Amino acid sequence: MDKLFRIGEMAKLFHMSMSTLRHYENIGLLKPEMVDQKNGYRYYSVRQFEALNTVRYLRALDMPLSEIEDFLQNREVDAIEAKLRQQKEEVAARRRELERIERKIDNRLRQLQEASSAELDRIVVRTLPACRMVWMQENLRIHSSLDMEAPIRRLEGEQDEASVFLGKVGVSISAERLEQGRFDRYDGMFLLLDEEDSYQGQTLSLPEEEGLTVRFRGSHTEALEQYRRLAAFWQEKGWKPGGFSREITMIDYGITNDLDKFVTEISVPIRR
Repeated sequence: MDKLFRIGEMAKLFHMSMSTLRHYENIGLLKPEMVDQKNGYRYYSVRQFEALNTVRYLRALDMPLSEIEDFLQNREVDAIEAKLRQQKEEVAARRRELERIERKIDNRLRQLQEASSAELDRIVVRTLPACRMVWMQENLRIHSSLDMEAPIRRLEGEQDEASVFLGKVGVSISAERLEQGRFDRYDGMFLLLDEEDSYQGQTLSLPEEEGLTVRFRGSHTEALEQYRRLAAFWQEKGWKPGGFSREITMIDYGITNDLDKFVTEISVPIRR
């Protein structure tokens, strides 16, 4: 009779835990050669070494256990080649997704650094970058961050990813209301998408354009005075709003509970 190895010895030989071997047994992937009915001890034989080594190799390639079990029951060159090619495609897809997540992290780090080092309460004329967003008409008065929660859920719609991952949520006032000096409420809400974001639905692409920007300490509830300052600035220059405002909290409750660290940015396209 071939030499038999108890489960602890087998686990040590193959540098894995006994619980892993028990799991393989429970799912039918690799059953012990013999189970002692008196004491329940499990024994494995040398004949099973090759199968377990194959399992270890394919798991190291991150192949799902269901695919490994299928191969063990159909050990053919064509079968393993097909499974390896499939696994390679899945690894490549995960790598692309990780690269996308890395770019998202870089975007957030950049935004945090910009917010932390921003010159506050200074109105600047600058080129507003081209952007892609999801826009939703929404009459909204904001007295606290809770007032935005229900509209955000509607803005998300049936997306696979939460808006907190997709991009930054902002609110806007139409060009008409800006020109009239009516800053008491918002009439639009938007989700500013990063370049790598995939959104299932209609999006709005805005071109690069000239605008005014101000960053200030606080959130949407402190924005009214900043709109008045912006209006005074463009009126003094003889300019007019060229589109709806883009108001985004760069640092808010999603990042910190310290109100003194909140930073919000308002940008307004202008027509000279």
